[in-house]
Amino acid sequence: MPRQNTPPANYPQAVLQQIEQLAQNIVIARKRRGESQAQWAKKLGISQPTMARIERGDPSVAMASYVMCMWLINQAGGLAELIAPQNDHAALEKEVAKVRTKRKPAASPRAIAAAPSAPSEVLAPTRATTEHALEKLQQTPAFQLGSAIRNMPGGRIREAISKLPSAQIEKAMSPGLKAVMAFQNSSTGQMLKAANKNSEGLAALLAKTDPKKK
Repeated sequence: MPRQNTPPANYPQAVLQQIEQLAQNIVIARKRRGESQAQWAKKLGISQPTMARIERGDPSVAMASYVMCMWLINQAGGLAELIAPQNDHAALEKEVAKVRTKRKPAASPRAIAAAPSAPSEVLAPTRATTEHALEKLQQTPAFQLGSAIRNMPGGRIREAISKLPSAQIEKAMSPGLKAVMAFQNSSTGQMLKAANKNSEGLAALLAKTDPKKK
């Protein structure tokens, strides 16, 4: 297979800018030391024309020549740290995403089938089947009563509770009665209570001012 080399003119603009900035830093470092291009070329083992191309930021110069210039300026050896595994943020993000995906538990069909549920007639009663739903509610076991009441529309909870036997409510004290008490103390329950009082007061006021009764 023939080799396919990318021409320097086709390098990404960001790469070309980084090489140009690197060349400028090399020029500054050489001049601050008061040395010529020929002196640096001799230290690096390259020709003076190659050194001039490096300082122009020529992207076709071998990478090793640029690295030798950097080593001559700073021999701390930290160049490889730029692409060390712990600094490869893109790869680290992908690895973390894979771990999070594997940790998400999927609900098994057996667990879904074993989950208790209240009768559908109790969970979603309609106006036409209200009485039938209340009968079903009275027959609902105590351990399912709480979830059944919580899933009923707010306007029908009061009616359902009024028709439940007190013995059944006592048996459902833990799951059922607590749900009812929680609803009554909630903002929705308070709003229903206030609306009920307002409607009663309005009815009394209309009865007093009704001209037919005078």
